[in-house]
Amino acid sequence: MLLLQCKSSEPIYKSTNLLHRNHFDNNRRTTFMSITAMALNSKRKTRIISAEEARISLVLALASQAYSVSQRLLMDLVNESAKYIFPKRFESSNLEEALMSVPDLETVKFTVLKRTEQYEIRQVEPYFIAETTMSGQNGFDFSGSSQGFNVLAEYLFGKNTASNKMEMTTPVITRKAQSNGEKMEMTTPVITKQEDGDKWKMSFVMPSKYGANLPLPKDPSVRIQEVPAKIVAVAAFSGFVTDEEVKRRESKLRNAMRSDMQFQVKEGALVEVAQYNPPFTLPFTRRNEIALEVEMRQD
Repeated sequence: MLLLQCKSSEPIYKSTNLLHRNHFDNNRRTTFMSITAMALNSKRKTRIISAEEARISLVLALASQAYSVSQRLLMDLVNESAKYIFPKRFESSNLEEALMSVPDLETVKFTVLKRTEQYEIRQVEPYFIAETTMSGQNGFDFSGSSQGFNVLAEYLFGKNTASNKMEMTTPVITRKAQSNGEKMEMTTPVITKQEDGDKWKMSFVMPSKYGANLPLPKDPSVRIQEVPAKIVAVAAFSGFVTDEEVKRRESKLRNAMRSDMQFQVKEGALVEVAQYNPPFTLPFTRRNEIALEVEMRQD
């Protein structure tokens, strides 16, 4: 009976061992698969990107940076454009002057001492200018004016020892000057004066925040000067400026000043012309000014 029991339990023992071995093999396979999966995941995470993917990533990064910069530039452009789209106006004494407008830019500081229908008397504060000699023979010669303007603009926008980009101011001024090199006395930013018969000087009035601490020009043809305070008689007119129009307006202003009982044109005073607007401005909204230095009458 005992022998029979032993014989009958042998297959049971063998079956149990087989189950244990199968369970161990299953666990081993499961562990191996888990380790394999982890290795594959780790390989995916640490794989080196291809050159194509690197280029795409670089392009996307640059595009993001360019977008950020373009947003800032767009805001700057909007702010600058607003100065021209929404201009300011001077006090007017007639209909022609009422239609004129000027960009909302810094200009020379002055106080109006007197105003009539034909002109006004201003007390102009001191300011600094950058000037250069023009190549043209007339104050409004296109070639000479363009060359002079470009030379001064380069200085204003960074061609200086500090590489500073300075703000634009108004107006553009053209001035006849005595041949002895007397300092100009005008407003912002471009002045032209005649010298030695056929030489003209063009000047930009500098932003006031720099004072006397302006960067030096890299171009030797550009000079920095200070213009002292003065009193001027000013008459405004619209349209485009020509040499003939300047002569006519100057004669009209001189005639009007002869009947002024308080001020008189200073002896030797030469005409100055200020232009406030960019070229694309409509003629009837442009503001130009003829100016002559004056003094109080002594009699």
